[in-house]
Parts: sequence; C-alpha cells; structure tokens
Amino acid sequence: MIAEYNTQRPHIILKEYGRNVQNLVEYIRSVPDKNKRTELAATLIELIKQLTPSLKDQPENPQRLWDDLYIIADFVLDINNPYPVPEREILFKKPMKVNYPQSKVRFKHYGKNIEKLVKEALKKEDPQEKEDAIIYLGKLMKTFYGNWNKETLDDSVILNDIKIMSEGKLTLNIEKVREDNLFEKLYKEKKQLQPVQREQRERNGGGGKHRHQKPFNKNKNRRRRD
Repeated sequence: MIAEYNTQRPHIILKEYGRNVQNLVEYIRSVPDKNKRTELAATLIELIKQLTPSLKDQPENPQRLWDDLYIIADFVLDINNPYPVPEREILFKKPMKVNYPQSKVRFKHYGKNIEKLVKEALKKEDPQEKEDAIIYLGKLMKTFYGNWNKETLDDSVILNDIKIMSEGKLTLNIEKVREDNLFEKLYKEKKQLQPVQREQRERNGGGGKHRHQKPFNKNKNRRRRD
C-alpha cells in the first residue's frame, strides 16, 4: 500500500464538514444523471445534519446547507436546487469597512463622557443646580482618575480642568470645596487588614461586636425561695 498524506490531498474547502463530506460532493458531481445527483445531494444534506452537532445550536436554515454544497463543489454542481443558486460574488463579498469613531479627548484620564457631562452642566440655568453639577463632576473626575493612578488628584486641579472644559463658565470656590470635602470619591476602596489584624480577628471568631458579651444567666433575676 502507498501511504497517502494530507499534504498530498486536495485542500479542504469547509473544514467544519471534514474531508469525507467533500469527497461525497465530488462523487455527486461525477454522477451523470441530474435527478440522481439531486437525490444524493438531499441525502447528503440530511447526513450533514446528523454529523455536525454545531448545527443543532443554530437557527435552522436549510438554504445555508445547500449553499455550502455549492461552495464545496466550487460552484460547479448541476442539481435541482430547491433554493436559488448562490452567486460566488455575493457569498464572498467583503463587508463594508466601518471606520472607528475618532474623537479628540482633551483629558483622556477622565474619559470622553466627562466632557459630555460638562456640556450638560452648562445647560443648567438655576445656580444651585449648576453648583450641584460641578460637585458631581468633581466627584466623578476624582474617582475616574483614582481608578488608574495611585496618587490623589488635588481639588484645585479638578476645578481648573472643569474650568478649561467649560471655557470658564463653570467655577466654584476652592476653599469651600476643601472645607466641605465636596469632591470626595463616589466610593471608597475597602481597607485591607494587615496579616496580624486578620489573624487576631479570626481568633476572636470573626470580630463581631458581641463576641465579648457574657452569656445570659437565666437564674440571675430569679428570687430565691425558702
């Protein structure tokens, strides 16, 4: 016997169906009678459904299988197709290239949405609502910056960045911000326990606030009877 290697065999056109299906398609092409070819093609379609488990998880589309037969046969397959014969140009047409949205972000460490929120804040006419919007912006900016940087961003820097993005229309007194801590992060990171503290807490049974409480003595308040 002469050994036959895959490198010497024809290229598999649709690998999800395997070489055996491709060989059967080649055999169907060689059958001289058109009706017989159509009958064998329908039988092969049913065989593919049984041999390809991935088809069970997909919406049923019988036309796709017939189109795949034409692809495997390099579109040289004369049968009575129950569906329109596919065109090579349509099946292999490349989709239109979708351009990635390019937008200029002035402060990338805050993100594009911050600039959108600044524009929304500029629409506020009520002074109190505008101040609340500035405070919320400051909280967001400090939080976003802290997600990617270890150092803390000074409130004056945040106020100046808001002023730049709003073209000087959104301002707030820096002393008031620092005094009332208005730009505090929206959420704080959980403080991790040191190994010694963790070990001591586990030894005390989880650190509940009632772990040192004495057990209730039900006889404590009972009067002694003679």
